[in-house]
Formats: sequence, structure tokens, C-alpha cells
Amino acid sequence: MVGFLLVTFSLMSIIWLTQSLRFVEMVTNKGLPVILFVKMTSLLMPRIFVILAPIALFVSTLFVYNRMLSDRELVVMKAAGISPWACAKGAMYIGLFISFFNIYVNNIVIPAAEKAFNELEWEVKNDVSHLMFREGEFTDVQYGLTVFITKHEKDGSVSGILVNDERNPDSKMTISSQKGRVIYTAKGPRLIMVNGVRQEINKKNGQFSSLSFNRYSVDFDTKSPTHEKETGARERSLWELLNARDDTTLTPNEVNRYIVEGNKRILMPMYNLIFALMACTGLLVGNFNRRGQGKIISISIIGMVIVQACDLIFGNLATKHLYLLPLLYLNFLLPLFICFYMLLFYNPAFFVRRKKPEDMIND
Repeated sequence: MVGFLLVTFSLMSIIWLTQSLRFVEMVTNKGLPVILFVKMTSLLMPRIFVILAPIALFVSTLFVYNRMLSDRELVVMKAAGISPWACAKGAMYIGLFISFFNIYVNNIVIPAAEKAFNELEWEVKNDVSHLMFREGEFTDVQYGLTVFITKHEKDGSVSGILVNDERNPDSKMTISSQKGRVIYTAKGPRLIMVNGVRQEINKKNGQFSSLSFNRYSVDFDTKSPTHEKETGARERSLWELLNARDDTTLTPNEVNRYIVEGNKRILMPMYNLIFALMACTGLLVGNFNRRGQGKIISISIIGMVIVQACDLIFGNLATKHLYLLPLLYLNFLLPLFICFYMLLFYNPAFFVRRKKPEDMIND
């Protein structure tokens, strides 16, 4: 278990670093708070854990059983009459525990994390007042439009506003205001200012005008998506995915994708059990070799890669043709049956060619 946690933590750390690079620009350019940055990247970890857990368990199980075989511990256990099935129970119990834990993560934790991540992502991309405007700095909202904010208030408003608008090539406009607030419309974010002054100069004839106002608005002319977004497959519950046919708003392709996603939410966690058994079965039933178990380990790794590849291939095929969905279950049950059979009934002596009596006499 310690080896599994160590491998999982190492792999997740690497993936976390690669995924966090997507948000570095938001920290440097938009002033994304570090706390929010850590929170967004952390919400990706449950999905990454479910993907990496079977591989990490396979690696750790393979290492532990190979170490036990190298130290002659498994040799002594076999000599004492302990069957390969009994030796594999430790890996099987760990695989079952992590499988059921991943089922919980897949169906409870990940939908909640995906929903929270999407809401934060929307806030980062569209909450102009807090994430685009940094206190005490000039911010280029778009070409020809610069905004300065003195302070963000606790109620969500901003104070000490200065706007320089040169989007119109014929004029230059400077607007100052005591307070304001960013609102969202169908056309995009809009800055509403109160108690301010607008100064404008015509570049053609040099005419200057000044206007005091109680209320004034500036549009940013950027399309802003509505806060309400369609719920993705990862945000839906298992019941909604398996009964996607009842949702009339979905297209046939989306129905197939949702149903496959629902079945994979059950099957993917169970690969922890499969990979744990695949890692230990070859070492338990194979013959001991003092030079090492490189051949058995290579076969186990190749088998794991084939099962993982078939899961991806069959998943894509089932999304296009739903009648191929049983192939996903076959890809799970076939390795499980082979591992159980080898642990319970396999005997290497069955494949050893026995000499006939006349051959023994001739020898």
C-alpha cells in the first residue's frame, strides 16, 4: 500500500505540474490569485487519480512481488505448501479496496469537482472586475481601451476608476469616476460608473468637450458566455448517464457517449483489481530464475498495455456503435478469468514434455 501511494503521488505530481502550466498565463497576465490557482489545479486531481491508480497499483504490485521472489520469500512460501492463490490474496484485497474507492471517487467526487472547476473557470475567464483589473495597475482590456482601478470593494464594486478609450480613431476619451461595478450582458461585460467626468477630444478639429455624469457605462465589446452552461458528461450522475435515452435534448451521438461514459464509470475502477492480479500472477505461477524474472515482467507489462489500449479502442468504437459496448466488459472479464485460472489451476508441469520409458532406457 505504501508503494502504491508513493508511485501515485509521484505520477500525480508530474501531471499536476503539466496541467498547471495552462493557468500560468492567468496568474501572470490576469492577476489570478495563487489560492484560486491552487484550487483550480487541485480540482483536476480526482480525475487524474482515477486514471493513474491502476497503473500505479500495477507498478507497485509488480515491484513488491518481484522483490519477494528475489529475496526467496515466495520460494519458501511455495515450499511450505502455500498456493499461488493464497499468495495473491494480498494484491487482490488491495485491488478490491482501491476499486471500490475509485467507484466512489468516479461517481461522487469527480462530478462535484468538475462542476466546481467549470464554475471557477467561468469566473476566471469572465469576472473582469476581480481577475482582469488589478489594483493600482493599468490594464489593457483590448486594443485602444485601458482601465485603471484603485481598489476592489468587499461588495464587488470598484472605486477610483480611470478609463482611457481610443477605440474610435477620430476621438480620444478619458473617463474618471468615483465608483463603479462590472455587470454582464448578452453583448459582454459592461462597466457602470457613477459620479464621474468624461473628457473627449476630437482628433480632426481639436475640439474639446467635458461632461459630468451621475451614471455612465462602457462596453468592452467582448462576447461573454452566459453563466448557465450545459452540464457535461463528467458532471452528470451515474443514473443520468445510464438513462441518457430519456433525455430528449441529447443527440444520438451524445446519447451513445453518455451511456458509454456511465458504463466506464463502473468498469474503469475495477481495472485496479485486474492490474494487481496481472502484476502478481506471472511471478507466482512462473518458474523461479536466479538470473531474474525479466521475461515474466515483460509479458506482464505487455499484457497491461494491451488491456489499457483495448479499453480505449473499444470505448471509441462503442461510442460510435453502441452494440459494441459488450467488448468493454469482455476486455475486463477475459483477463480476470485468465488470472483466476492460472492462480487456481495452472501447473507448469502440464507443459513439460515427459520422456517415454523406452527413451529413458536408451538414455
